[in-house]
Amino acid sequence: MGNETNNGKLGLGTAPVFLTAISTILGAVLFLRFGYAVGSVGFLGTVGIVIIGHLVTIPTAMAIAEIATNQKVEGGGEYFIISRSFGLTIGGTIGVALYLSQALSVAFYVIAFAEAFSPVLEWVRATWNFGPIDSRFVSLPTMALFTLLMLTRGAGAGVKLLYGVAGVLFVALLMFFLGDTAYVPPEGTNVLSHTVADPDAFFIVFAIIFPAFTGMTAGVGLSGDLKEPGKSIPLGTMLATFAGMGMYVFIAYHLATSASPQKLVEDQLVMADIALWGPIIPIGLACATISSALGSIMVAPRTLQALGNDRIMPFGKVNKWLSFGKEGTNEPTNASAITCALAFIVIFLGDINIVAKIISMFFMITYGSLCVISFLEHFASNPSYRPTFRSRWYISLFGAMMCLWLMFQMSPFYAVIAIFIIFVLYLTISRFTRDEGGLGDLFSGVIFQLSRGLQVFLQKRESDKKTKHWRPSIVIITDRTFDNHDAFNLLCWISERYGFGTFIHLIVGYLSNETAAKAKEAMKQLVTMVEAKKSNVYLDTLISPSFKTAIAQAVQLPGISGKANNMIMFSCSREKRENLHDFVETIPLVKCQSFDIGILATNERAFGLRREIHIWLNSTDQNNENLMILLGYIINGHKEWRNGKLKIFAIYPEAEIIERRQELRARVKAGRIPISVKNINMISQKEGMTTKDLINKRSKTSDLTIIGFSAEEAMSDHDAILDGYESLGDILFVNASSEITIK
Repeated sequence: MGNETNNGKLGLGTAPVFLTAISTILGAVLFLRFGYAVGSVGFLGTVGIVIIGHLVTIPTAMAIAEIATNQKVEGGGEYFIISRSFGLTIGGTIGVALYLSQALSVAFYVIAFAEAFSPVLEWVRATWNFGPIDSRFVSLPTMALFTLLMLTRGAGAGVKLLYGVAGVLFVALLMFFLGDTAYVPPEGTNVLSHTVADPDAFFIVFAIIFPAFTGMTAGVGLSGDLKEPGKSIPLGTMLATFAGMGMYVFIAYHLATSASPQKLVEDQLVMADIALWGPIIPIGLACATISSALGSIMVAPRTLQALGNDRIMPFGKVNKWLSFGKEGTNEPTNASAITCALAFIVIFLGDINIVAKIISMFFMITYGSLCVISFLEHFASNPSYRPTFRSRWYISLFGAMMCLWLMFQMSPFYAVIAIFIIFVLYLTISRFTRDEGGLGDLFSGVIFQLSRGLQVFLQKRESDKKTKHWRPSIVIITDRTFDNHDAFNLLCWISERYGFGTFIHLIVGYLSNETAAKAKEAMKQLVTMVEAKKSNVYLDTLISPSFKTAIAQAVQLPGISGKANNMIMFSCSREKRENLHDFVETIPLVKCQSFDIGILATNERAFGLRREIHIWLNSTDQNNENLMILLGYIINGHKEWRNGKLKIFAIYPEAEIIERRQELRARVKAGRIPISVKNINMISQKEGMTTKDLINKRSKTSDLTIIGFSAEEAMSDHDAILDGYESLGDILFVNASSEITIK
C-alpha cells in the first residue's frame, strides 16, 4: 500500500548518506561566515569552535552509528530512532520539532543560495540602472524548481543531482586551497591568534558557526530508501563527520594566512579573493546551498511521513494523508508538498533570524536525545542491545551534557523558548497519542541496574550494622484481597512516603498450570487496584499449600527497598474472624526473623471519615509504644488523613501519672511528632474499670485505634486479642520485636 513504510525501496547505498551529510556540513556557513569566525576569534579560536562543536556532533554520530547497527532503521531516520526508544509521545514531540527544523532549513539554504547571486544582481542593477533588486527574485523561483523536482521526480532525482553538486563543491574547495594572495601578516603578529581590534564574544561567534556542524545527521533521514541502513548510516555518517571536521581546520588555516582579520570579518565572499579562480566561490556557494537544501528537502518530508505513519497528528485523516507514499517508491508526495509550502512562506517573509535560533535549539535537543538513548542503552545492559558498532557510555553522556550546556551558552532566552515549545508539543501530542513501549521499556533496564546496585550496596552496608533510623517495610499476605480493601488501603498510606509496602495475594494450592493462570489473572486485578489508588505498593502473588507455608516463605523474601522487610501485617474481620487462628499460629515463625507484627481488625466503618487516630499506651506495653506512635504519625501524614488528628491515651497507675506525662511529652517533642500537648491524655487506672472499658469509652468515635498486644498472650488465647472492643471501629494491633527509638 502507498502509506506503508517499505524499507529500501530505492535501494540506495552509503554514498548518498555521505554526500547528503558532507554537502550539508560544507554548506552556506562555510562560504559566508567562516571568514568572520577566523577574523573574530583567530585561527586557534576557530579550531576551538570546531572542537567544541564536534564534542556534540561526534558523540551524536557515534550514537546514531551504534543504534543503527542494533535495530532496523526504517523511514524517518532520527525520528524513527528516537520514537522507538523514547516512545511515541516523547518521540513524536521531538519528531515534530525535528521536522520543523529540517523543513525551515530548506528556506535557510535557499535564501543563502540567493546570496551567492548578490554580485550578479549588483552588476545587473548597475548596468541597467535598476533600483534595489530583492534577493527573493532568485530564492522564490529556486524554491519553485525544488518543489517541481520533489513532487515529480522525488529523492531518486535529488540523489543524482547531489552527485553533480558535490563534484562542483569539491572543485570550488580545491580552487580555494590552490589560491593565494599577496597578504603578509604584520611583523611580530602571531597569525594563529590574530583578530580584529574589537571582536565579538567567543560564544556569539560559536552560535553563528555551530549550524555548519549539524549536517552530519542529514543522511540518516534517507534510512527508508537505503538498501542496508545498518551499514550505510554508521559508515556514511562517521565519514562525513570526520571529513568535515578536518576540512574546517584546513580552511580556517588557509583563511588566517591569506587575508587580514579586518577583511575576513567585513567581506562575506573573501574566499573568492583567495581562490585560484574567484568566480568558482559564488558557484561553490550556490552548489553548497543547493546541496544542503536538497539534503533537507529530501529528509524533512520523510520525517513528516513517519510522523503520519505513527498517527502523531491529532486527526486520523491528516495522518493518513501525510503518510501517503507513491506506490513502488513510497515517495512522500503529500509530506513534500507541505514541506515546500512551509519553505515558500518563510522565504517570502524573509527575516527569519528568530526562527533560526529556535531551530538551532531544536537540533540540539534532537542530538541530546540521541546521546541520551545511547547512554541509557549502555547503562541498562539489555542483552538484546547488541550493536555491531559500539560507542562508550561516557562519550554519549558527555555529548548529551554538552548539548544542554551549549544551548544555554548560545542563548539562554531561546533555549528556554525551545524547551517551552517542546513542553507544549508534549502536552498536545500526549492527548491524542496512545503510547506503546518505548520509554518504559528503556527505563525498566535502567531501573533494574540502579535497583540491583543499590540493593547490593545496602546489603553490604547493613550486614554488620544495626539500622539507626527505623523505616517500615511491611508485607501483607491474604487470600481475601478482593473481598475487603481495608488492609490494602492501610498499606498504601504507610508506604506512600515514609515506608515500603509489599502486598501479596495468596493462592492456596500447589504450583500448576491452573494455579499459575489464577496468579496471572489476580495480578492484573491487583495492578488495576494500584492504578486506581495511585499508590507505591509493590504487588505480587504467591502460590503455597497453606497460609503457614506462605508466611514461612514471605519472612525470607528480600525487601524491595534493598533492606530486609521488618513487619508482617495480617487482616481479618472482627465479626467473622476468618483466618485469625492461622495468623496467630504463624507468630513463632515471624518472631524467628525478628519481624514486628500488625493485625488489622476491620468492621463495616472502613476507617470512617479519617478524622481521628487514637494510640493507646499502658504500663505493660512499653516495648510497643514507639512503634505504635511512629505508625500513627506515618498514617496521619497521608493526604487522605489531611484533616485527621493524632491523639495519645496513656493508662498508668495514679502514682506514675506525673512522671509518665513529663517523659511522654519529652519523647514526643524530641521526636518532633506533631501532636499537641492537649492531645496527650494521661488516664489513671481506677479500680473496677478495665483497660478495654477505658478504650471503648474514649475511642468509640475514633476512625483508627492503635493498640499494643503481647505475642505470648495471643498465642495462649487466640480470640482474646479481639474480644471486648465491640464499640470501636477499625483497630490496628501492634507487637514490636524490639523497642524502637524515636529520634
